[in-house]
Formats: sequence, C-alpha cells, structure tokens
Amino acid sequence: MTAWRRTLVILWCANFCAAAGMSQIIPFIPLYLAELGLHTERSIDHWASWVFSAQFVTSFMFQPVWGSLADRYGRKPMLLRAGFGMGVMTALMGLVGAPWQLLVLRLVNGVFSGFIAMAISLQASVTPAENAGRALGTLQTGNIAGSLIGPLVGGILAEWLGFRGCFFFTGAMLVLASLIVLLFVHEPKGTRRARAKARRSWKSLVGLWPVFLGSFMTQLAMMSIEPIVTIFTRSIYHGAHLTLAAGLVVATSGIANLVGTPTLGRVGDRVGQQRVLLLAFLGAACAFLPQALAHALWLLLIGRFLLGLFVGGMLPSLQALVRKLAPEDKQATAYGLNSSATFFGNLIGPLIGGQVAAMYGIRSVFYVTMALLLLNAAVIAANRRRLAPHGAEEV
Repeated sequence: MTAWRRTLVILWCANFCAAAGMSQIIPFIPLYLAELGLHTERSIDHWASWVFSAQFVTSFMFQPVWGSLADRYGRKPMLLRAGFGMGVMTALMGLVGAPWQLLVLRLVNGVFSGFIAMAISLQASVTPAENAGRALGTLQTGNIAGSLIGPLVGGILAEWLGFRGCFFFTGAMLVLASLIVLLFVHEPKGTRRARAKARRSWKSLVGLWPVFLGSFMTQLAMMSIEPIVTIFTRSIYHGAHLTLAAGLVVATSGIANLVGTPTLGRVGDRVGQQRVLLLAFLGAACAFLPQALAHALWLLLIGRFLLGLFVGGMLPSLQALVRKLAPEDKQATAYGLNSSATFFGNLIGPLIGGQVAAMYGIRSVFYVTMALLLLNAAVIAANRRRLAPHGAEEV
C-alpha cells in the first residue's frame, strides 16, 4: 500500500470517530438544557439555538488562523490540537451545572475545532494531484458515515449512560481519533525554505474566491432546509410511523452522499474538477424542484436523494480544487479559509431557511435555495478558466 493510501485509511477511521462523536450529542441538546434547569419550551428553544450556533461562530473565526499555523508548523500538530482540544471541551460539557456554562464551552470548542478540515488538508498534502478527487472524496465518506450513525448511537447511549455520559463518551471518541493520528500518521517534514515561503501574503489566495463561495453555498443549500424538513414531511405525509418517515427523509441525502462523493470524485480526476463542480451545482439546484412540488413522500425522497448525490459531487471537487490551485506553501491556509466558508454556510443556512419559511411558507425555501445554487453555477461557469488546472498560474 502506497503512503497516501495508508494515510487515507487511517484518516478515514479518525474522521469517522470524530464525526460520529460530534453528531451523537446534537439531537439531545434541548433535552439536556431541560435537565440543566430550563422548564419552558420558549426558553429551551432560545438557549438551544444559541448553544447549537455558538460553535459555528468561533469556528468560522479561527479556521484561517489554524490553517496559517499549519503551513508554518505542520498539519499533523494542528490536527492533534483540534482533536485533543475538542475531546477535553466536550467531556467538560458533561460536568456543567447551568445553560450558560454549556454555551461557553461550545464557544471554546469552536476555537479548537477543525479536525476534519485539517485531516483533509493533511491528506491533500500527501496525495498526488491526479488522485486528489478520489482520495478526498473517499475521505469525506468517513465524515458522512459518522454523521449518519452518530445520532443513532447517541440515542442508544443516552438511554444507557444518560446525557452526561454521552458527553464523556464523545470526548473519549475524539481523543481516540487523535491518538490514531498521533501513532499511525506520518507527515513529511517541511524544509526551512518552505516555512519561510509560508510567510508570503494571503493575497496569493484571492483567486480561490469562487471555490470558497462554492463551499459556502453548498452548506447553505443543505442547511437552509435541514431544520424544517421534518415539519415539511409532516405536512405531506399523513400515514403511520411519522417519526420513521421523517428520519428516512433526513437520512436519504446522507446515504446519497456516500454514493456520490467517491464516485464523482473519481470522475473529476478524469474529466476535470471544475466540470464536475458545475454539473453538481446545476444538478443540486434541479433536485430542489421535486422537493418543492412534493405532495407525496416518494417524490420528496427522490428529491432528497438527488440533492445528496449532487452535493456529494461538490465536496471532493471543491477540496481537490483547493489542492490544485492553492500555492503549495499556502495550502493549509487555503483549507482553513475553505473550512471557514463551510462553517459560515452552516451558520447562515438555517437563518435564511427559517426567515423565508416564516415569511413565505416552507415551499418557498426550496425555490430560494434553488435560485441561489443556479447563481453560483453561473459564477463557476464565468470562472471556468480560473478553475481549470492551467488556471493555477493565475491564482
């Protein structure tokens, strides 16, 4: 097994542990807040929204900083910094006695975050450019698989260990993922010359703005409907087992991600990442149409599957383009900025979806998101020469 493939296997396992650990605590945060002394539904909703969003705020702010440090001192130290830091902060969440303490720890946790983004940067640094889409697409499936199985594991553990025990278990999973990296991943050490070059101005990354915009829009598209998709399912499905149907709707896009991410990543290596990215944005935009028109569960499921499939094409293409277009001595910084754009999409998406749904109805969210994706596809088409491999000289 070549070095980059060995690293891919190890980082896949680490990403799976990290994603499963973090996703398993999200569903019961409102219930945990009730246990911490909040008794009215309004106060729980208020605190839950702040606690959920807090980590995205600080993550958005600090990702470029950690990326810049990774270019100077190595990606592996920054990966370990994120894993061990988040593991400790998450475990401490199981010891809090008031909602404000949980909020503070989520804010601090966001400062340490970036495990998966730094794992992508590390994998990109050891992978040949011609295999970047395939490798990064495969690595992304570890994150997706962990995010899918995490809530199920969290539900089981909450019954067995209680809410506080889940935080301890999640912290342990993050520490385990970090130990896997510490023991088994070996990063080639950079030379002094490379570190000196890393002090070059951030202006060398300005040309990647279409990629950063694409990462922002990808997350915005997924998150704009995510918080209200269960309510929409309830409005069109009136059969038995509503909870099961809602869970299936949410999970369908994730399952499609598992198919689309590695498959379209390999296609991008052959035909060009910018072409696959344009196709993926157009396909994802069209996938919102059957969802907007759905009056039956089967049509909504088809739309969700197509959305997940094409979003799966966006993820490796965007990451591979960062790998190919960013200057070698600024790649970790570029991945940090790309991660920051992703977190910003996670933060803004639910706000836009909630506001549009409140003002114009849930179905309008699908149309607005579709229009935004089509606009982003136009941006990609207009910058196709910049995003082509030879465009690296223009960046």
